[in-house]
Amino acid sequence: MTQIRKIKTTLKGKPTMEGAGVDLNRIFGFYEAPLFDPFLMMDHFGSDDPDDYIKGFPWHPHRGIETITYMLEGEVEHRDSLGNTGKLLPGDIQWMTAGSGIIHQEMPGGDEKGRMFGFQLWANLPASQKMMSPRYQDIKSDQVPEIMTDDGVRIRVICGKVNDIQGPVHDIIIDPEYIDVTVPANCKFNHVTRPGHTVFSYVFEGEADFSPDSGGVVIGEKTLVLYEDGDSVLVSTGDKPVRFLLISGKPIGEPIAWHGPIVMNTKDELRVAINELNSNTFIKHKIGQS
Repeated sequence: MTQIRKIKTTLKGKPTMEGAGVDLNRIFGFYEAPLFDPFLMMDHFGSDDPDDYIKGFPWHPHRGIETITYMLEGEVEHRDSLGNTGKLLPGDIQWMTAGSGIIHQEMPGGDEKGRMFGFQLWANLPASQKMMSPRYQDIKSDQVPEIMTDDGVRIRVICGKVNDIQGPVHDIIIDPEYIDVTVPANCKFNHVTRPGHTVFSYVFEGEADFSPDSGGVVIGEKTLVLYEDGDSVLVSTGDKPVRFLLISGKPIGEPIAWHGPIVMNTKDELRVAINELNSNTFIKHKIGQS
């Protein structure tokens, strides 16, 4: 029998400033991370005022994690210390596996109206892969398959498989699913999830009921829904449509030692990373562009 996931908790993001002065909404982070294993942090960034974001994220290191950036408006130009460059445009995704270490920068820009909008998610790596060779998977918008169901539900499949349609991001250790779902008004969306995986939704447009036992409690914009275990999720809309991200991954279940953009398993490993940064021995592998 299908077990529809119930709501474990809901979260509202908190205004935060990061980088050189970028205003964003921190949906979850350091203190909530134990609930979201294998995910560490998620930010919702967006503004129509360039002063809120134009200073960007100058050169900074990462080790032991993956960063997943999904753009909906505007652009982000990225480059790393080995000369790799690229630009994310609306609908594009970058799944960056930092692994043993990279040093890079991410500099946002607005569209013709000054708008810039998107998401960044951090995923952890298990101890056995913390020092793997770094890589990028840069996915252009037209590479992301879209599914339109008979009742009008639109699904962009970034990672994972929906109705035998495979997303373009591949070979990710935490076995994730990342989909962008739009459900029209007065409609239901039922989606199979893997038991034992951490699953959450983040609503960024409209509203809907995200659990069969909520008694019709509506979840609105800028709200995250973390689910209990089960093998499917059910979303029901009323008079308004809803658009949300549905994300899942296999928990790692290992200790976390976290200092800024570096996430390892022990404090000793953090100290090694910081010492290597200071001695210019941080980069271990040349980064491959996937």
